[in-house]
Amino acid sequence: MTTNLPPSRWVADGALGAGRLRFGADYNPEQWPREVWAEDMRLMREAGVNIVSLGIFSWALLEPRPGEWDFGWLDEVMDLLHENGIDVDLATATASPPPWLTRRHPEVLPQTADGTVLWPGARQHWRPTSPVFRRYSLRLVRALAERYGSHPALVAWHVSNELGCHNIYDYSDDAAAAFRVWLEERYGTLDALNDAWGTAFWSQHYEEWDEILPPRVAPTQRNPGQQLDFERFSSDAVREQLRAEGAVLREITPDIPYTTNFMVAQNVRDIDYVSWAPDVDFVSNDHYLRPGELGRDDLSFWANLTGNIAEGRPWFLMEHAASAVNWREVNPPKRAGELVRDALTHVGHGADAVCYFQWRQSRAGGERYHSGMLPHAGSDSRVFRDVVRLGSELSAISAVTGSRREPARVAVLFDYTSWWVSGRDSHPTESVSYDAETLAWYRALLDLGVRADVRPASAGFEGYDVLVAPMLHVVSPGLRERLEAFVEAGGHLVTTYFSGTVDENDRVWLGGYPGALRDLVGVTVEEFVPLLADERASLASGAIAEHWTERIARTSPDVEVLDTYLGGDLDGAPAVTRRRTRAGGTATYVSADLGRGGAHGVLRALAVEVDALASDPLAADGRVEVIVRTADDARFVFLANRTDESVLLDVDGRAIGGVRADDTGTVSLPPRAVAVLMTTGAGALAHRNDAAHEPDREPERV
Repeated sequence: MTTNLPPSRWVADGALGAGRLRFGADYNPEQWPREVWAEDMRLMREAGVNIVSLGIFSWALLEPRPGEWDFGWLDEVMDLLHENGIDVDLATATASPPPWLTRRHPEVLPQTADGTVLWPGARQHWRPTSPVFRRYSLRLVRALAERYGSHPALVAWHVSNELGCHNIYDYSDDAAAAFRVWLEERYGTLDALNDAWGTAFWSQHYEEWDEILPPRVAPTQRNPGQQLDFERFSSDAVREQLRAEGAVLREITPDIPYTTNFMVAQNVRDIDYVSWAPDVDFVSNDHYLRPGELGRDDLSFWANLTGNIAEGRPWFLMEHAASAVNWREVNPPKRAGELVRDALTHVGHGADAVCYFQWRQSRAGGERYHSGMLPHAGSDSRVFRDVVRLGSELSAISAVTGSRREPARVAVLFDYTSWWVSGRDSHPTESVSYDAETLAWYRALLDLGVRADVRPASAGFEGYDVLVAPMLHVVSPGLRERLEAFVEAGGHLVTTYFSGTVDENDRVWLGGYPGALRDLVGVTVEEFVPLLADERASLASGAIAEHWTERIARTSPDVEVLDTYLGGDLDGAPAVTRRRTRAGGTATYVSADLGRGGAHGVLRALAVEVDALASDPLAADGRVEVIVRTADDARFVFLANRTDESVLLDVDGRAIGGVRADDTGTVSLPPRAVAVLMTTGAGALAHRNDAAHEPDREPERV
C-alpha cells in the first residue's frame, strides 16, 4: 500500500519490551484514595494490563493555581506503575481547563451559533481559536514534558483528549477572526470566495473580509458554501491545537512518540481525520459499540476505516467500553462474548493496542454509570472475568504485533466532505444518511462473504478491482478524473443515488445528475424523486426502494439496464444500470435507496463476472467476517462470527493450537466468537477465542 504519511513511530518498548500487544485503559487514580492504588496494581497484573493513559482530566489538580504546580501525586503514580511493569501513555491534561482559568479569562469559553456561552461544569469548555487558552495550555504541556520526559514509565504522549468532541464548533469573535484568516489563505481574493460561495444569491456579495462571519443563527438557511468552509475551518482549528502541543513535545522529548485519540465512529462526523493522520506518530481511535444487531458490523466498518486512515500500519484502540456506556437513551450491557469479540475484531483490523475507558468504574461524576474494566461490582464479576480472559487472549496472539492489514481487492470509498454536505439542510429529503448508506453496502459485502477495505476517497485506488462509492455526493474535478481512469483501466465502480451532485464548493454540477459522474455511468437524471415516509417503490427484481428514487431520463448506447421500476410514475424506467468500457471496466449506477438487501442483489449480480466479489469459503455464506493481517513471514486470518449461532469451519487441515478442535482441522466457532489463525512457511499455528459458552443448536457444517 502506498503511504502518504510520514514515517511511523510506535509506542516505546518500555517495561513490556518489544513484540507484545498493548492492553489497558484510561487510569484515573486521582478519583480514589491512595489505599485503592495498591489494589489497582494487583488487579492490573492479574488482568495482564501493560499500559495505561494517565492524567487526561487532571489540569485542575496539576496546576491548582496559576503557575503553581503540584506534581507529587502524579510522581507517585508514575513510579508505582513502573514498579509494577505497567507503562504510561501520559496525557497533556489540556482537555478541560481548571476553574481558575475560566474565572480569570471567561473569554476562552466557546459560544454556540446563537451566541450562548458554554459555561464550565462539564468538559472541553474552551475555544479552539482562543490565544489565551493556547498560551496557558502550552505552558502546561511544557511543564509536563520537562518533568516526565525522561521517566522510565513514559512510552507515549497523549495529546489532549477527543479533540473537538464537544467544542468543535465555536462561533465567537475569536473564531470569526480566525475564520477570515483561514478563508483568505484558502481563496486569496474576495472575488474567488464570492464565486465559490455563490454570494450573488440572496444579496450576500462581500466587499471586505471583515464582513464575513461564521454561519451563526440566521432567519433561514445559511449559505451552503459558508457552512462547508466553516466545517473545514473548524476541523482545522482543533487540529492546530494538536499541532501546537505536538510541537512542544517534539522540542522537549523528541524520542517519545505522541498521538491523540480520534473518534472515527458513526456518531462523530465533524472532523476530517484523514487530514489529521500526518500530525501524529501513530493513529489512535475511540469507538463505542452501537446497540442491536448492526453493532458488530458497525464496529468492523469504523475499525476498517481507522486501519485505512493509518494506511495499513498498526494503530492504537485508545477507548472502547467493557460493557455499557452511559450517554445513550438506553444503555444495555454487552452480551456474553462481546467484550472479547469486539477487541479481537479491532486487532484484526490493525490495532496493536486494546484499551478501555476506563480502568475502575467511577463512583461519582457524569460517567459513573459508564462501565469500566473493574466495575462497581468489583473483581468477582462477569466483566472483570472477561477482562482477565481478554488479557490472556491478547498475550497468546502476540505474534500479530507489528503486522499490517492485508489490502483487499474491493474497497468501499468513504468521504468526510460528502458526509458533511449530504446531510445539510434545504436538500430533497432528510430521510437519507451518508453513514447509513455506506454501512449498508459494507454489510452487503460481508453478507456476500467478501472482504473489503473502507478506504478514504482521497487515497489511491491502485490494487483494487472493485470500488463501491455509495452516495459520493461531493466530487471534485480531480476525483472525477481518478474514478474515470480507474474504470477505463478495467476497474469496476458501483455508485448510487445523490452521488457526483456537487463540486468541492457545494455547487451543483450542471447538465443533469449524477453531475460529475454522469458521463462515467452513462445516465442522465433530470429529477430526484424522494419518497414520503409511507411510500415505497418496487423494482422488477423484487427489490424495494425507500426514501429515494430518481427519474433516469436518458442512457448512453453502451449502458445496460439491469433493473427497472415497477408501477407508479416511474413504471418501466431504469433503476439500476451498468456501463461497460472497452478495457472491460464497468460503472454501475443505483438510482434508489435499496437498503442492505438490495445492495446485496446488485453486488451478487456483478460477482458473476468479477472474481474479486467471489465469496471466501471461510466466510461461511456471510456468517463469518474474514479479516487478514500479514507480516514478512506470517499471515494472520481473523474469523469473526457475525451470528448468534455456532459455525463449523474447515480451515484446510492447518494445525490449530490452543483451541478445542478435532484432528481434521475443523474448528467450531461459537456465537460472537473470533478465531485467529497464523500461517507461516513452517506450518500453521492458530489461536481461537471461543467467546461465548451459551447452549446452542447443533452447529451447521460449512
